[in-house]
Amino acid sequence: MPSTEPDAETVSEGVSGAAVPVFGLITPGDWYRIPLRPRERREASMSALIKRQFAGVDDQPVLRRKVEEQLRGTAEAGVGQGGVVLYLSFLEAGGIPLSASLLVSHLHQRFDSLDAVAALAGTGEVGVVTLPEAGRVARLLRRQRTKQARKLGSEFEDTVVEYFVPVPDRDEVLMLTFSTPLEPIADAMVGLFDAVAETLRWQRPAEETKGERE
Repeated sequence: MPSTEPDAETVSEGVSGAAVPVFGLITPGDWYRIPLRPRERREASMSALIKRQFAGVDDQPVLRRKVEEQLRGTAEAGVGQGGVVLYLSFLEAGGIPLSASLLVSHLHQRFDSLDAVAALAGTGEVGVVTLPEAGRVARLLRRQRTKQARKLGSEFEDTVVEYFVPVPDRDEVLMLTFSTPLEPIADAMVGLFDAVAETLRWQRPAEETKGERE
């Protein structure tokens, strides 16, 4: 399993408007970042990804169109969930793709970690954890068999890990939604997700020295 830190990039994303806290995450170098807002940036990022993935491949127009449609659908679904940025994993181990995604969403709702735990009770393995820089947050681990998996005839379940992180001094919550369809190595992927979540940190826009401003 690859480390989360070599060749990783620190990225700061705006949560809402100006003069509010921004967050930084360290993700694996082979995770591709798609800003979801504004639409122009989203489209440009997706186009660049498709171009990269099909570089030198000119005889697969049907596959290219299908991948593009799936990517656009995933991104638009993320926007509908309040997403601000989407990461897609292109990591490989032994030539096997380690499929995963991370959607970072912004919820206009205030609740602390205990509130979240109470609200999420019964939906999966839920509890309070402490992130090194972000403090106490709610963490939910659940498994689900998606419509897409059923359509493809797969018997595997997606493993989803969600973090609910209060935004400092705001009536808002940052939600990290990690997901992987790789049920046979789900435990290892969950370990990777937790390691990425532990890099979350807050800072004010004036303090930014690296990364991109959302």
